[in-house]
Amino acid sequence: MRFSEEFLNDLRSKVEIEDLIARYAEIRGRGRTPVCLCPFHNEKTPSFVIYKDTQSYYCFGCGAGGDAITFIRMIENLDYTEAVRFLCERTGTAFPNDPVDDELTRRRRRCYEANREAARFFHAQLSEPHAQKAREYLQKRALKKETVVRFGLGFAPDSWDLLLKHMRSKGFSDNELVMYDLARRTQKGSCIDAFRNRLMFPIIDLRGNVIAFGGRVLDDSKPKYLNTSDTVVYKKSTALYALNFAKNGNNDRLILCEGYMDVISLHQAGFTQAVAGLGTAFTPEQAKLLSRYCSELLVCFDSDEAGIKATQRARKILADTEIKLRVVRMVGEKDPDEIIKKYGAERMREILEGAVNETEFSLQNAKARFDVETADGKVGYLNEAAQILAAIPNAVKRDVYITQLAGELQVSKAAIEAQVSKIVRNSRKKEDRAVFGQAIRHLKGEDMPSPNPDKKRFPRAVKAEEYLLASLLANPAYLRKFSSRLGEDIFLTDYNKRVFSVLKNRIENNLSLMPSSFADDLSEEGVAYISMLLALTSQLGGTERAFTDFLTILAQEKKKALRADGGALSDADFLARIAECKKTDSGGS
Repeated sequence: MRFSEEFLNDLRSKVEIEDLIARYAEIRGRGRTPVCLCPFHNEKTPSFVIYKDTQSYYCFGCGAGGDAITFIRMIENLDYTEAVRFLCERTGTAFPNDPVDDELTRRRRRCYEANREAARFFHAQLSEPHAQKAREYLQKRALKKETVVRFGLGFAPDSWDLLLKHMRSKGFSDNELVMYDLARRTQKGSCIDAFRNRLMFPIIDLRGNVIAFGGRVLDDSKPKYLNTSDTVVYKKSTALYALNFAKNGNNDRLILCEGYMDVISLHQAGFTQAVAGLGTAFTPEQAKLLSRYCSELLVCFDSDEAGIKATQRARKILADTEIKLRVVRMVGEKDPDEIIKKYGAERMREILEGAVNETEFSLQNAKARFDVETADGKVGYLNEAAQILAAIPNAVKRDVYITQLAGELQVSKAAIEAQVSKIVRNSRKKEDRAVFGQAIRHLKGEDMPSPNPDKKRFPRAVKAEEYLLASLLANPAYLRKFSSRLGEDIFLTDYNKRVFSVLKNRIENNLSLMPSSFADDLSEEGVAYISMLLALTSQLGGTERAFTDFLTILAQEKKKALRADGGALSDADFLARIAECKKTDSGGS
């Protein structure tokens, strides 16, 4: 839906961008331009800058940028209207009473309604005679009735259209059900139920909405698990199962499991901090989500080879967060569900409390690959262990493990220290070269993300265009003052020509120039680009002389580009290009 400029300006005036972002990230250097680690991508050095003067932000690492509305859209995974509503609730601002929902908002609302109705249908089916096998399965897994109700478990009948008929009776069209992945189209064009003869696990977001489903077979058919595809309300790489329960009262600790049943068994046994991924490998987006709700994470994956590999992948992703990581080693059975059923909750508690840190996990896995009773095996393990210890930044912690390793293998501590020190020195040289190269690229402006596809082709022209646009954002009056020299034809790149057209229209109509106000005319990348231009305003002198210099540079760059490769053109195109050069010359004089 569209909101009036007056309403949006009033809402923005009630939100302090630094305070808003501080709820999701640790702010450093609370001065004129505070910084923090970007909440939208993994990084170790802060590149996310907050501009208090313009109430905007920009990340020089991933290119995310905008204002308060844009930030809430991205961090909470909301559409524009929902983000505005979120900020209204936070600031006590009355949301407009007569909104006309836009198409995306309508689709999201309908998807929530369809999923909620489907969840009710599946749960009711669990009590029907044809769900006997599903009930037996739940009984075999020792799930209590209250657990089944709490997690909303259900059953998809072994039928082609029972859900379809039910949903049609509730007013949902076949096209909607296909769009929300509750139905599938056959090659002949007819519709069938997407889930059949499966135990159903509703996936619920942090606001209590059913956003998707996971379905487990009750026989030997494949695939074992079937999950909802991405929809307008669900993206599997950004969600976690049961986080809606686990986020409350978790003592700043969460348990990351592999599957639905592990999570449910742990919750039933009293370990209500358990969550799981959703049919995909662990992602950076999920890591960022976890970092908002815990400072310590216990990774509790299966003890088989696949589980160990999944743990190692998760460790690499979590290394770029502030989360303290510990790895749970399954002892006696493969996963938490089996351990709880066989040995009870107390044994599971002991296993969780015995979780090892990353270093210990890596050393244990490395040792398992070598026969340390032989000389070759001992050397192989020590070489790999030295690589692991060299990655420890804390010298005291590194010394503790070197001492422990020397005693364990009866090897000189000095020899291990020498090997580790050599690896550390080589690593630092590589890091220094990488940092120097990054600094050079930053000075040249080469590493700044840009949606402009012509930036590498015309770097000097694009830089002039960006400073010109930034100057206009800072000084809208320049549009009228330099109107004789300022038009779309002066821009070399189509992307910035488009941005200028949108910016010109907003200035001429006295509209807001805050990043999110461009959302109707530019893509999400374009809104971030506006935020980047606002960030550039802090580097500008703001003088008319600087502005005319940008105009002159841009005219020169366009002239050079127009004259280039003339021999490759047809006669007609060549004459047209010469005419364009003359036009540029006269305009720049």
